[in-house]
Amino acid sequence: MAIPDNVTEIAGHCLLFLLVFGMSATVDIGCLLKQLRNRKAIISGLILQFVVLPFLGFLAVTILQMDNVTGITLLVITSSPGGSYSNWWCSVFNADLALSVTMTAISTIVAMVMLPLNLMIYSKLAFNQADKDFVHMIDFGPLFTSLVVVFAAISLGVVATDKIDSHNFNLQANRFGNFAGVALLIFSAVISNANKDAFLWQRSWKFYVGVAAPCVVALLIANIVTTYTGLKKPERVSSSIECCYQNTGIATSVALSMFNGNALSEAMGVPFYYGIVEISVLGLYCIGAWKAGWTKAPPEEPFWRVLSRSYEVAVAETLEKNQTDVEVKLTEGIEIAEEDEEYVHVPGCGTCLVLCHNPCTDEFEVDSVDNIPKMTPEEKLRAKRGPKKESSLDVIVQPKYLKSLGYKVKDDTVL
Repeated sequence: MAIPDNVTEIAGHCLLFLLVFGMSATVDIGCLLKQLRNRKAIISGLILQFVVLPFLGFLAVTILQMDNVTGITLLVITSSPGGSYSNWWCSVFNADLALSVTMTAISTIVAMVMLPLNLMIYSKLAFNQADKDFVHMIDFGPLFTSLVVVFAAISLGVVATDKIDSHNFNLQANRFGNFAGVALLIFSAVISNANKDAFLWQRSWKFYVGVAAPCVVALLIANIVTTYTGLKKPERVSSSIECCYQNTGIATSVALSMFNGNALSEAMGVPFYYGIVEISVLGLYCIGAWKAGWTKAPPEEPFWRVLSRSYEVAVAETLEKNQTDVEVKLTEGIEIAEEDEEYVHVPGCGTCLVLCHNPCTDEFEVDSVDNIPKMTPEEKLRAKRGPKKESSLDVIVQPKYLKSLGYKVKDDTVL
């Protein structure tokens, strides 16, 4: 008995919501605030997603002279960002989950404009068919619904992690999100295999090379770009995953609405094969990044432990414990207004306590309020609230390893 389409759609959106909520609630609110100001990571990520990968798809179609059916389906794939699945990959393999969640929120909005724009430009350039508007073949209803689901989940997740303010809550949310991610993967695989129109084998070598090339080349370019721009190592892994993990479901929907018969079978094989490639390539890449010391999980940790523990939470705890308390003594006669939110101070005395991530060990005096070190939003938030409740996680990430990833720590003290 076939499952009604509306039932599978509702089930898919429910699992999507649970996945994104779990991933968003995993991230410390301070880390999210910091990533929202990470211009280098956000700008480079958007360029990789919406400029580099669609162009690589266009190159594959034109250089290998793919037929219209395979070519247009591949262009749809390379123009469709992967959304929440990238969060799951970053969580399981301990990349920078805060950056991944931030990029998901931003790219979901940008995709509403860039997906049809890229498809319109490259389809006409590749096939010289100005009379055909492939954009109208896309059903934007499911895309808009996914946007609403993702944003609702991210918003509730951020509110939850902000209000509860507990590392242990972050840990439980991560476990919940990972479970939802596995369930969504299994659900998607079952639904995909139920469609017997996908024709994968006995294709020309151009099909296998052309469909796989954008994913592999984009992954290589993403690592070069993010390294050159000076992103922290876990941020490089997150940006690379965001770049090449695409939403093959959109291409499947387009194929079903555009083609029939043998053409449909040919088109359905493109997202199916690309899905196999991206899972295989990213799996190998993430394992390699972990062993190279690019993820938040130290390379000497057992593989089963890396997959079953949230190093996102462990790193947030370590960084919080490693913050430095800097004592700033004011010259006599200088006062600070209590309503001045730029600084954290002890009212009624001449001492101002400032939380600082930079390595500061000595007391120093200032002769003006303007010379007091200013704090970032996440530092002010943490200073006002005090330390978060610790988690029950049996993982400790040493400051020395975090320093090798690019994080600023007070010292290499073993915790």
